[in-house]
Amino acid sequence: MSRFFDLVSTSARNMGSVGASNPTPAALESRSQLIKLDSNESPFGPSARVVDAMRRALSGANSYPDDDCGELRRKLATHHKLPPEQVLVTAGSTAMLSLLCQTLLAPGLNAVTSERSFIVYSLAVQAAGAHLVEAPMRSGEDSFDLEAILAAIDADTRIVFLANPNNPTGTMLEATVVERFLTKVPGHVVVVLDEAYYEFALHFAALRKIEYSSSLEYVRQGSSVAVLRTFSKAHGLAGLRVGYGLGPAELLGYCARMRNTFSVSSVAQAAALAALDDHQHVQLVVENNAVQSRVLTQGLSAMGRRVVPTSANFLFCDLGEDAASFATRLLEQGVAVRPLGPWGAPNCIRVTIGTAEQNQAFLEAAGRAVARGPAGHRASSLARGT
Repeated sequence: MSRFFDLVSTSARNMGSVGASNPTPAALESRSQLIKLDSNESPFGPSARVVDAMRRALSGANSYPDDDCGELRRKLATHHKLPPEQVLVTAGSTAMLSLLCQTLLAPGLNAVTSERSFIVYSLAVQAAGAHLVEAPMRSGEDSFDLEAILAAIDADTRIVFLANPNNPTGTMLEATVVERFLTKVPGHVVVVLDEAYYEFALHFAALRKIEYSSSLEYVRQGSSVAVLRTFSKAHGLAGLRVGYGLGPAELLGYCARMRNTFSVSSVAQAAALAALDDHQHVQLVVENNAVQSRVLTQGLSAMGRRVVPTSANFLFCDLGEDAASFATRLLEQGVAVRPLGPWGAPNCIRVTIGTAEQNQAFLEAAGRAVARGPAGHRASSLARGT
C-alpha cells in the first residue's frame, strides 16, 4: 500500500497513468530526427503569418492573457454566425471535453460513446467520477453503430460523444445520418459532436459529393448539442493548445465556471486569431492531405494491408499482425506510428498523413518492416490478401 493510496480520490486511483518518462539527451537527439506520424499533427506547422503574430505577442509575455479570450471569442462567433455567449475558448478541445464532463457528470452517472473511439473520452469521464459506456461498432465494419449507441443510453446518461470523423478509424458520419440520430436522443442527454478534423472532413466530403456536417445548425436551433473544434490539426497549432466549444449559452456558462484561470496563453490566442484568417494555408494543408492519403493507401494496399478510407489527416490500417511489434520495427528506422492495442485493435496502426517526402520514407520503412516480420506470418498474410 502506497503512502497516498487512501488519500487520493477513487477516480485518481482507478485511472491509468498517461505520463511520459523524462527523455535522455540521446532520446531527445533521436526525436529531433524522427519522422512523427503518430499524433495527427500537421506536417506543415503554422503559416508564416501565424508565426509573425506569435512573435509580436511575445513582447507582452510579462502580462497575463485575456482570461475570457474576448477578441478570439468574438471573432469565432462572427466566423460561425453565432452570438459570443455560444462560444467558449479552451486550452485545446480536450480541455473542453474535460469541462463538459466536470459540468455534466458525477459518480453514478455515465457517458456513452462507441468502442474504438477517442481515448481521451474515457480519461475525462473517469476524472469526473463517472462511467463510460462503449457501444460496439457495426459488425464487420470500422464505423459507429448508432442504434447500439442509442440502446446504451439510460436514465443515468448525460453525455454522448460522437467523434466525427472518428479517431482512430477516420470514418465519417454524413449530416443526414447525424440528424436522424439526434431526433432519437432523449432530452436529458447532451450530444458532443467532436469535429477536431473538421477541415479535412469538409474537403473530403466535397470531393466525394456528400454533406459532412450541419452541426452549427443544431447549435443555432438551441439543440442539446456541443460542437468541438480545434486549431491543433489543419492550422498546425498543436503545441499551443487552443480549441473551442460551440453550444447552448447556458451550458457553456456553467462550463466556463469550471475553467482554469488564464488557461489559454496570449501567444496561443494571437496565433489562433491569425490562423483563422489564413485560408490559403489551410487549403494547402487539406489538399496535400487528400493527395497523400491516396499515395499511402495505395502503398499499404500493395503490401497486402487493409486501409480504411479516411475523412481525416490519418489512416487506419489493419496489418494482420501484431501492431506493437511492427511499430517497433518502424521506430528503429526513425519513423513513429501509433499501434492501436489500447483501442482494442492490436493488429492495427494509425498513420498520420505527412508530406510527400515523409510518406515515401514511411512506405519504404514499412516495406522493410514487413520483410523483417515473421516469415510464416508474412507468407500466410500475403496468401490471404490481407
